[in-house]
Amino acid sequence: MLTELHIENLGVIERLGLVLGPGLTALTGETGAGKTLLVDAIELLVGGRADATVVRHGASEARVDGRFVAADGTETVLSRIVPASGRSRAYVDGRLATVTSLADAANGAVDLHGQHAHQSLLSTATQRAALDEFGQVDLEPLRAARARLTEIDAALAALGGDERARAREIDLLRYQVGELDAAQLVDPHEDDDLDAEESTLADAVAHRESGLTAHTLLADDGGARDLLGDALAAVDDRRPYAPLASRLRDALAEVDDIVAELRDTADGIDESPERLAELRERRQMLSDLRRKYGADLAAVMAFHSTADDRLHELEQFDRRAAELDDERQAALAAERAAARAVGSARRAAAPALAKAVEARLQQLAMSDAAIAVEVGEHPDDDPGDRVQFLLAANPGSPLLPLTRVASGGELARAMLALRLVLSTSSAGDAGAETLVFDEVDAGIGGSAAQAVADALAAVAGHHQVLVVTHLAQVAALADAQLTVSKTVRDGATFTAVRRLEGDARVDEIARMLSGSRSDSARVHARELLA
Repeated sequence: MLTELHIENLGVIERLGLVLGPGLTALTGETGAGKTLLVDAIELLVGGRADATVVRHGASEARVDGRFVAADGTETVLSRIVPASGRSRAYVDGRLATVTSLADAANGAVDLHGQHAHQSLLSTATQRAALDEFGQVDLEPLRAARARLTEIDAALAALGGDERARAREIDLLRYQVGELDAAQLVDPHEDDDLDAEESTLADAVAHRESGLTAHTLLADDGGARDLLGDALAAVDDRRPYAPLASRLRDALAEVDDIVAELRDTADGIDESPERLAELRERRQMLSDLRRKYGADLAAVMAFHSTADDRLHELEQFDRRAAELDDERQAALAAERAAARAVGSARRAAAPALAKAVEARLQQLAMSDAAIAVEVGEHPDDDPGDRVQFLLAANPGSPLLPLTRVASGGELARAMLALRLVLSTSSAGDAGAETLVFDEVDAGIGGSAAQAVADALAAVAGHHQVLVVTHLAQVAALADAQLTVSKTVRDGATFTAVRRLEGDARVDEIARMLSGSRSDSARVHARELLA
């Protein structure tokens, strides 16, 4: 809902601020006072074409700001600045934006009906949605069927590329998996273990001789063990050396253990050129695998697992592709059946919607108007997504799309009729939150005028409605009435807008009824307001 509108230097409006409420707001005033400028301002806010000629004479730029509050309480502030020369600027919540972004931010918020371009009911998508709501068309089976088709197509695409590409990938994966299978990798730390073993085997003779030399120096007669024994015998049983004797005894026991392990280790070192060759060959193979498949053996093993899974998937392609193809055929059949059901429902609802709109138009002084709702290009064009409303405003006139209807007044009334039908049908609150009608009362009066007023009031039960009107009947039914007037001061024209209450509103409606504020006109105005 549009809650605030601020305008500066737009046409004859120098500065204007409005606070707007829900329901029906009537904009009234003498012809030429500037009522339509308010509609022009709103059109600029929702992305309409900016023309430098709208800038007030003597001003450098025109500015329009609007505050919109959604049903959930979310606020959006849109701004449009039109300079006297140069390109217009747009802002969304105070941030510079493109006009397209401005229009996107306003999308679904405002519909302008009259000689204006921003009318969402002129779009195919909105007309289709209106028909679906009116006819209570169930789109869920069709959406589900299309989602399933998308899912299956994605699964087919993920299986692999074309047949040649798939064959090349299979050949490569078979080689890689075969090479990694043959390597029999089970331990990510195998390389470290092999390095240690190779180091031992590469210098086996020297390792064994060093161990035996150490054993001889410790264990032979007169060796380190005997000398330790002599040292222990020299101080043993002498109290001052008791702690040291204990330590010598421990050292002697440790040397005995070392002597035994030196012998065992030296005897265990086997000079095996064959095993050394095996180790070096294995280490070279692991190095090659790391170079091709990963930074370390853990990464190589992970690649092995992934490649094996992918190979299995590709080798099962034909089977899985056949399964998916069967599933796709079933999903396609379901999608076609759902599309036929939707197309049938739309075609069944279209005449009823056209008849309902025609009936409303007859009440709005368009008794000879004809409405048709086309669904699809051909009778078998399912689900009939191309929905188009057609109007013939006068007898003998061809039915034409609403976008080609020339008269702003006729188009506005056609839109009003559509809104009224949708608002009172199962469509409920379909469409924008704020509706702006200009010229909706062009060329009508009497009972038709009252019908237009009643229709606008009915639509205002579901939307915020702003209407530029010359009809006293419309103004009398409005929840709020704003009068637009202009004055000339020092050779310059100024437009002002004020909210009417009490006697002031009676006076304005009396003026609209008879062009004067006579007593009889005021009596009639009070009757209308009552």
